[in-house]
Amino acid sequence: MSSMITRWDPFRDLSKLQDRMNRLFQDSMQSRGEEGLMTGGFVPAVDIYEDEHNITLKMEVPGVEQKDLDIRVENNTLTVRGERKFEKDEKEENFHRIERRYGSFFRSFALPNTVDTDNINAEYENGVLKVTLSKRAEAKPKQVKVNVGGQKTVEAGKNKAA
Repeated sequence: MSSMITRWDPFRDLSKLQDRMNRLFQDSMQSRGEEGLMTGGFVPAVDIYEDEHNITLKMEVPGVEQKDLDIRVENNTLTVRGERKFEKDEKEENFHRIERRYGSFFRSFALPNTVDTDNINAEYENGVLKVTLSKRAEAKPKQVKVNVGGQKTVEAGKNKAA
């Protein structure tokens, strides 16, 4: 009898596991009628910043047409929906690689009570959606004059009118 020694390669097992997970993911996508990355949704990146008058969101949505964007505010929640469509100018078989994401997206943001929901502006330029949410007048900084000995000599805070 000859005994055979087989080396254990942990990376081989890891590779097999990864292959199984990839097949499972692909099978689940196909069972839902989806075609992998072609129709899988994407999540656009968003920057949110605030100054004393506004809260501004900048969302990267290159390749999305303006008519395919839907922006709504309900119950102090800003919702942005859209869709980036796959252009079928070329046959799918002709592609070597498809890394860009296509399909519908949905982003939702809870708004603070300081936002004036009747005063919202949206602009779309160079693939960037910019949503400007104005703050309510009572939420903006106000200048307060402090009287010392009956004279207005000390200022506290800033006053920048809109």
